[in-house]
Order: sequence, then C-alpha cells, then structure tokens
Amino acid sequence: MGGGTMENLVKKGHGSVDVLILGAGWTSTFLIPILEKQGISYAATTTTGRDGTYKFKFEYDPETETKLEDSPEQYAALPVATTILITFPLKGEHQSTHLVTSYADNHDSDKKNYQFIQLGSSGIFTIENQGLWVTRHSNYNKSNPRAIAEDELLKLGGCVLNLSGLWGRARQPKNWIDRVAATKEQLKGKTSLHMVHGEDVARAIVAVHKKFSEAKGQRFILTDLIVYDWWALILGFSGELDAENSNSEREASQIKWVGELMAENNVRALPRSMEQLGRCYDTREFWSTFGLMPVRARI
Repeated sequence: MGGGTMENLVKKGHGSVDVLILGAGWTSTFLIPILEKQGISYAATTTTGRDGTYKFKFEYDPETETKLEDSPEQYAALPVATTILITFPLKGEHQSTHLVTSYADNHDSDKKNYQFIQLGSSGIFTIENQGLWVTRHSNYNKSNPRAIAEDELLKLGGCVLNLSGLWGRARQPKNWIDRVAATKEQLKGKTSLHMVHGEDVARAIVAVHKKFSEAKGQRFILTDLIVYDWWALILGFSGELDAENSNSEREASQIKWVGELMAENNVRALPRSMEQLGRCYDTREFWSTFGLMPVRARI
C-alpha cells in the first residue's frame, strides 16, 4: 500500500509500506505530510481503526502475560514495513520483546530485520546528582518503567528517541504559564526548559528511517538545541497574554514575581546563565549524526 492521507488509507490488500505508525496521534499530524512530500509510503494504526487506519490496540501485562485484545491476528493484519514507529509508551520488562516478536512472527516475509523506533521522554534523565550538561550518554533512571522497556528495545536493535517538551499547533508553551507559575514560590523553582517542535520530531523520525544503520541500538535525546529560561519565557508570554486579553492580571502577578525573584537572586538580566539554570541538555550528537538542524527552534 502506498502513502496517502489518513482518510484514504487502504485497510486491506495492503502489501508493504516504508513506515508503519503504531498510534496515529499528535506526532503523525506532522509526520504524515513529510512522508507524503518525500514519497515515503506509510500506514497508521489507531485503537478504533478510525479514518481508514488499521485497528490496533497493544495490551500486554508482562506479569500475568495477559494479552487481552493483543492477538496474533491484529499483528498479521498490519502491513509489512521497513520501519515501525511506536508512539505510545511501552513499560517494564517483556513488552518491547512481545511487540517486536509478535510483529515479526506474524508476517510471511523473509525480512526479519525490521527497524523499530520508540518515542520516549527525556524525563528519564531527571535524576539526583545529574551533571550540568546532560547528553544521551548521561546517567538516567534505569528503574523507570519506560526506561526499562526502552533498554529492552535497544538490545533488540531498535532506536529510542527521548523527546523533550513537545510543542506545535494546539500545544503552545504560553498556555502553560498559569499552571506552572500559579504562585511566586512555584515560579521560583522554575529553571531550564527544553522543547522540540512536532515538525522537527517528524524530520528526525524520517532521518532515522533513512539512516537506520546509525541508529540501530542507539538512544538519542531530541531538543531544538536551545536551553530556555522559564523566567524569561514567562516575562515575555505573560505580557503577551495580558495584551491579548486586554487586562493586566499577569502584570500584577507573574511579571511582578519575575522582577522580585531577579532582585532576590541577584540576576541582572535574563536569560539566566547555564549554571543558574542547571540540567541543560546537549543534543548536538543527534543532529550532527543525521546531518540535520532543527528548523523550528524558537518558541
């Protein structure tokens, strides 16, 4: 089956595709247009099979080996693909192995060397005593259920992309301000922020698909190469939101708090230094490995 819009995906008589998206959610809205533009064939799944996608629901409890709806038939119904993108989290032991082997064992194909990509979170690198600069080689929380599943996939020859804060379309950082800075004390603890736009996530996925030899068994962190300062963002966004709403609510609260905190902490100007922000992600290795640079690197 060749590529097409979500509405035009053919569900049966599928043949093979270049990329199979397991879980057509937010990421796929950026990925599918790029796949179409580059002539990369694809198919996608949803839990309901809506909009012409394949119906697929991963349900597997490694402790009881309960598979529920996770039957061999639903794997066999999927097309053969070069790259299988897993957009939903796998957790704990055995889930990655179950998914990989179930897909491979239920296709009549001589090709067993499938390219699996798991989308994960950079949050696994948030641990005590983490150094200032965090790279893909830094320590991470290996007891985290998602990290356990990711490590298992890496041993199976897959690739893991640990994504930082996702934004784009309806996901706009300025809309998070009232949640992350509801009080001055809460704002005081806000330091660094790392983001990556959905378009750059999609470009990264395509790059890994095309150059999987560089990604096999590898974990990468993905950001837009900028370390943002929450105080600087809130200072800018709060005034913007006040202007949009024709009020000065945030000027009297969040903007005022930023000024007070700068004075209290002897911060002469924003953004603060890397040392003041702490836990800064250095993700140059991904972009240099795949010969890319982010194109949406400013929120």
